[in-house]
Amino acid sequence: METFPYLSVIALSPIFFAAIILMLPKERGENARMLGLAAMILGLVLSAYVYIAYYNSRPGPGTAWADTLMFVEQHNWVPSIGINYIVGVDGMSATLLLLNAIVGLGGVLISWSIDDRPREFYAFFMLLVAGVHGVFVAVDGFLLFFFYELAVLPMYIMIVIWGWKQTREYASMKLTLYLLIGSFVALVPFLVLYFQLAEPTFDLRVWSQTDFARDLQLVTFLPIFLGFGVLAGLWPFHNWSPDGHVAAPTAVSMIHAGVLMKLGAYAAMRVGIQMLPEGTVYWMPFIILFTIVNVVYGSLIAMRQRDMKYLIGYSSVSHMGLVSMGFATMNLAGFTGAGIQMVSHGIMTALFFSVVGMIYDRAHTRNMDDLSGMAKALPLTVVAFTIGGLVSMGMPGLSGFVAEFPIFLGVWQGGSLNLGDTFLGLNPSVYYPILALITASGIIITAAYILRAIGKVFFGDYEGDRWHDMRPLLAIDKLALVGFCACLIAIGVFPMIIAPIVESGVAPVVERLQSVGQMTTVLDSVQSVALNLVHWLGGV
Repeated sequence: METFPYLSVIALSPIFFAAIILMLPKERGENARMLGLAAMILGLVLSAYVYIAYYNSRPGPGTAWADTLMFVEQHNWVPSIGINYIVGVDGMSATLLLLNAIVGLGGVLISWSIDDRPREFYAFFMLLVAGVHGVFVAVDGFLLFFFYELAVLPMYIMIVIWGWKQTREYASMKLTLYLLIGSFVALVPFLVLYFQLAEPTFDLRVWSQTDFARDLQLVTFLPIFLGFGVLAGLWPFHNWSPDGHVAAPTAVSMIHAGVLMKLGAYAAMRVGIQMLPEGTVYWMPFIILFTIVNVVYGSLIAMRQRDMKYLIGYSSVSHMGLVSMGFATMNLAGFTGAGIQMVSHGIMTALFFSVVGMIYDRAHTRNMDDLSGMAKALPLTVVAFTIGGLVSMGMPGLSGFVAEFPIFLGVWQGGSLNLGDTFLGLNPSVYYPILALITASGIIITAAYILRAIGKVFFGDYEGDRWHDMRPLLAIDKLALVGFCACLIAIGVFPMIIAPIVESGVAPVVERLQSVGQMTTVLDSVQSVALNLVHWLGGV
């Protein structure tokens, strides 16, 4: 583990492959595809090794986060201001690293038929994957922000060049502005925290063991969490996401919904929740209300969509709300469910977008009113979409149930936390169960729009004259669909392949939250935050 730089190879090799692809002659598009495939297979193999090795050696409860990291690499970068190249993984990041490798490989397979500037397409796709990998392995805060921003640039370029012509310029600009503004909002308080350290460093291991002043935590937590929450699709900063999903080419939509939105949730947890526990317990009973809007509002808007990509886009907003809700429970069940939900949702949306992309490439429409009988024209797509739909609905035996049940259990148990006498006029033992019941309505709405889409698109009247010349799926398309379905079923049937490693990754964060002590209600202390802010600025 300590000799070979597994994480550096995983994170940086896509950049190396991108450079080689760009040096190819224009007419060597087939070689670009093969190099992209080789890069993704290399990343998948190494990520799987890291995941298995960490799973077999994962630390037990009570271990400090810095001591849970494995495969750590550390090199000086700009040591005079505390910037160093430090990478490592815990149970959560090792899991998300493998998720990115799986979805990235699927994206290359699904994009095999692209013939419009394939060199540039695969090169930018490699950069996008590298940026996501880098965030998940970064242990230095500056490095985390570096890779975080790296993932935005290729996303913008790929949507503008290869996206849906009707909306690609609008959607790419909207996406970029939202994400850049969000990261700037998070960066400013992050730098404030940096200047409060006795010895300037961006080493997050040091940050995780630093007790920042309570007033400072109350002021900085909200902009950090909400700034990263923009990328996680947190309401009300979510509306860039469905437009981005729709305008992006299929492979980019898969990475966008499947993995990129997880960057926001992961960074919000790593930099916000883990480093600022007092700020977390102060604000989370309020933020959980935002997540309810995510889940219910997202599913209601998805119910109204006729474009299949918009349906999946708003469905993603709804399901990412469950991730934020799991964090807002501030207990181990909720955090574990949130981690599994990130993986389940990532593979599920990659499966959804790949199916829609296959249909659109052949039917040249995504409108459910124009599609009918796809089960006869493309029989494997109905199996894949149905499995993804059942996962989305939280059907037992599939990964969605394994993820969503702990989240709802965590919300229900949230009333046992020490929130004081009342919150929003309700006793905590009543407040949190009410939230769980309201959120559960999202499952019913999800079932309604998923079943309607399956019936309308796949099991309507088969228009033989219209679809008789529809070309069948390529073998490489079938391989991607079967692989995604196998992952969703395996997690659902054998949750032990993922639950223990995710739990080991989030346990140090939860333990730090629970050590904070009595929590203060937001309702009674908003004025106090303003006074704390004035006091702190005066001290500066």
